[in-house]
Amino acid sequence: MQTPIDTRLAELGLTLPDAPAPAANYVPWMRSGALVFISGQISAGPGGLITGTLGADLSVEDGAEAAKHCALALIAQLRAACDGDLSRLRQVVKLTGFVNCTPDFTDQPKVINGASDLMVAVFGDAGHHARAAVGAPSLPLGVAVEVEGVFEIA
Repeated sequence: MQTPIDTRLAELGLTLPDAPAPAANYVPWMRSGALVFISGQISAGPGGLITGTLGADLSVEDGAEAAKHCALALIAQLRAACDGDLSRLRQVVKLTGFVNCTPDFTDQPKVINGASDLMVAVFGDAGHHARAAVGAPSLPLGVAVEVEGVFEIA
């Protein structure tokens, strides 16, 4: 089923990945009432995992691109939670982003902007959200970024 959100993704030249399967004993998303809580999505692109450390071997721009890929995976999980109908989204409520970085790196918000900007580009006003951007000394599998989200759906 083609929705206005699918049309918007196509206009932006974006293709959603398949919703990634969980890597351990958890579910990729959980619905509670009108809220969908999506487990952390790690940075992976068409070529595989996006790994590295911000402030060492990755630039802020590299990190923002990694965060964008996390956001695409979040949207893919949301689509699964909405039975394929992204038009059920009412609001992106909150994103929490984790950035694999050196101790002196302080641009975590600029990195997570890659995910935030994508949500607004895809969902318009419904894409605006609360947010946290946190630095971490390491992330699973050495990825550069991990982002989790809370979404309100109909």
